[in-house]
Amino acid sequence: MSLTVSKVDIWSCKIEDKPGGLAKVLGALGNAGANLDCVIARRDAAKSGAGIVFLTPVKGAAVRKAAQSVLLAPAKNMSTLKVEGDDTAGLGGRLTAAIADAGINLRGVSAAVMGKKFVAYL
Repeated sequence: MSLTVSKVDIWSCKIEDKPGGLAKVLGALGNAGANLDCVIARRDAAKSGAGIVFLTPVKGAAVRKAAQSVLLAPAKNMSTLKVEGDDTAGLGGRLTAAIADAGINLRGVSAAVMGKKFVAYL
C-alpha cells in the first residue's frame, strides 16, 4: 500500500452560527481565486451563535489578503498531516492503531473516500 503524507498549514477563524456565516468566509476566498482542498466547519458547543472553520490551503498573495480580511489566520498549536492513498477495508483502523502504538494522541481526524482513493487530515 502506497501512502502520500504531507504537512499542511491549516487556517481557521470564528464564524457566526447563522445563515451565511460560512459563506462569508468561503466567498471572500473564492473571489480571490482560492482552490481549497478541505473545509471543516462546526458550531461552538460552548458559545451560542458562534462557530469555527478550519481550511486548507491558503496560497498566494491575493488569497492570503482575502483570508486576513475575514480574520482567517494560521491555526495556532496545531500541526496537521494530510495522508492520501488507495482506500482499503479497515485502513482507518490500521492507521490510527499505528499512530496510537507510537504513543501519539490525536487532537482530531477528518477523512473522506472518493471512489477508490481516501484522504485524511490528522
